[in-house]
Amino acid sequence: MRRAARTDATHAAIVDAFERMGCTVLDLSRVGNGCPDLLVAAAGRMVLIEVKDGGKTASRRKLTPAQVRFTASWPGQWRIVERVDQVPGIVRAMRWED
Repeated sequence: MRRAARTDATHAAIVDAFERMGCTVLDLSRVGNGCPDLLVAAAGRMVLIEVKDGGKTASRRKLTPAQVRFTASWPGQWRIVERVDQVPGIVRAMRWED
């Protein structure tokens, strides 16, 4: 039996930041098997988001082996977000504003 997934400390704040910018957010953190934490949609585009706590050391922010396998095989876009201030740049890129 799989135990409940843990989320990083920044998870809720990052979800809130995407939603405040008009994005639709689907929380995938319970899926497991290396699947990123969020599916974010804006302007008809979607990107998978892996949330990492930017306050942790680099070694504690590394992707797990399952996450490495998932992202290596995923044909779509995905990003790692460690801080709320990274959200606007991702949303602008999704809206082709960059």
